[in-house]
Parts: sequence; C-alpha cells; structure tokens
Amino acid sequence: MINKNYSEEKRKHSSRLVPYSYYKCLIPDFFANVPMHWHGEFEMNYVLQGQAEFICGDERFISEQGDIIIIPPNMLHSISPCADVSQFYDTIVFSADMLGAKDNDRSSAECIRPLINGSAGINVRITRSHDYYGELATTAENIFSCAKGNSPQLDMLLKSELLRFFWLLENSGDIYPAQKNGNSRSELIRPAVEYINENFRENITVEQLAETVHLSKSYFMNRFKAAVGTGAAEYINQVRIKNACVSLTETDMTSAQTAFECGFRNLSNFNRQFKKFVGCTPNEYRRMNKK
Repeated sequence: MINKNYSEEKRKHSSRLVPYSYYKCLIPDFFANVPMHWHGEFEMNYVLQGQAEFICGDERFISEQGDIIIIPPNMLHSISPCADVSQFYDTIVFSADMLGAKDNDRSSAECIRPLINGSAGINVRITRSHDYYGELATTAENIFSCAKGNSPQLDMLLKSELLRFFWLLENSGDIYPAQKNGNSRSELIRPAVEYINENFRENITVEQLAETVHLSKSYFMNRFKAAVGTGAAEYINQVRIKNACVSLTETDMTSAQTAFECGFRNLSNFNRQFKKFVGCTPNEYRRMNKK
C-alpha cells in the first residue's frame, strides 16, 4: 500500500510559534530546480525578475515578472528553470492557521477550509492583466515585508494582509467550487511520485511505477511526463540529487557514501548527474554551502 505522506516535503515550514517561513529564491543559481512535491501549508510566490516553468496540479505555465502564484495545501507542484534565464522570486510558506482555518466562524467554514479539503479551487496564477492586480500586488508586497521583518508585532499585520489577499481573491471569483476529477493528470500519477520519494535509495523501474498506478508502461510514461514535466527516470535523478545536496551540507559523508545513500550505484554517474542538475561537482557544492 502506498502511504500518502511519502512525497510530502519533509521540511517543516511552520511551527506553532512562527506559523510561516520566508525564502529569497533564485533559480537555477541557488538551486537547480524544485522537483515535484507537496506540503500541508499554503505557498505564495512573487516573481520579482525573470522566468521559470511552474507546474501546479494540472496547470503548466511560464511565469513572468510580477506574477503571484498561490499554491493551496496538498497540491503537487514543481518549478524548473527556463533556458538561459534566471528567476528571482520571494516565497512564503504558511500554515492555514494564519487564515483562521481552525476557527468555527462562518468565514472559516465557508471560505478557508474548503481550500484545504479540496472542495474549493483557486486560480493559482495572478498576472498583471488581473482586474484586481494593483490591490493584490500591494497586499503581496505587504505580506513579504512583514515576513522579512519577522517579529511578533508584524505577525499580526501579516495575518490581516493574508486575509485581505484571500478576500480579494473571493471577490474577484478566483476561488470557486472545485470540480472533482479523478482523471486529473497530477492525481493519477501522485502514487508514483510518492513511491519515488520514499524509495529513491533503491533501484526503481518504470514497470514498478506503472504498477503503482495500474497503467501500462507506455501509457504511464506519457502521463507522467505530461503531469511532472519530465520523464520518470529524470525525475528519479532529480529527487536523488536533491537529497544528495542535503547530505553534502548537513553530514560528513564522502561523495561516494552520499552517492550510494541517495540511490546511485556508480560514482562517475553520480558526479555526471550532479553537475548536470547543480552546475558544479559535489565537492565544490559542499565547499560553497557547508554550514
């Protein structure tokens, strides 16, 4: 049986004391890509410069400067760089508690919790052509300003600005009743993504992955690439390299030990794949990022 938590991102973005995390991001300069994953918090990305390819559920698009991307809890999503272009963007990942998800009032019951349980959908991409863009962008800027300030007093303002942002989305029709669709690309291949994230240390075949979603090998390969944006074999390498980066910065394992621990059985292949995705050798990466 596939455990639904397998592909959930293990990083804890929030705590009871500070229910959000802020990140300043530059892709591919800070990291090669963000492989397909999901987490239990909301995520907001504000594109300050450049472009990147986003996959959010079944939606796939190239971002532009000024875009605001809202990702609800448990939605599969990934970010990949565009050729010869970097993207500089702010990210905040925050607990639904900041929107009053656990409250018992009608606004929480009818407007917030449906976004968490999937009974409501949301337009994930807000562009400059949006009718409410000026107000949404100003509110997003206030949100990130509060997150960067990182104080108990600013947390109060951050909560109010988040609620204002979602109120604007409600008013503009960007939050709507969800249409349940068991055939959506992302949900169809979710068990395979979960299997890879749990078993990346082992030898994984396409046949095994196809079995997890009860599809033929050829049909699975097509559906996986359509949903994730890359083939299954390349996605497996992305997950392995992502975990190798963590190992290189947080442990004292050698490159060979790291390679084996992350599922590579050939050191030269590990070095080749690492440089392909990260742009430098494992040892160079460790020197640059070792805490």
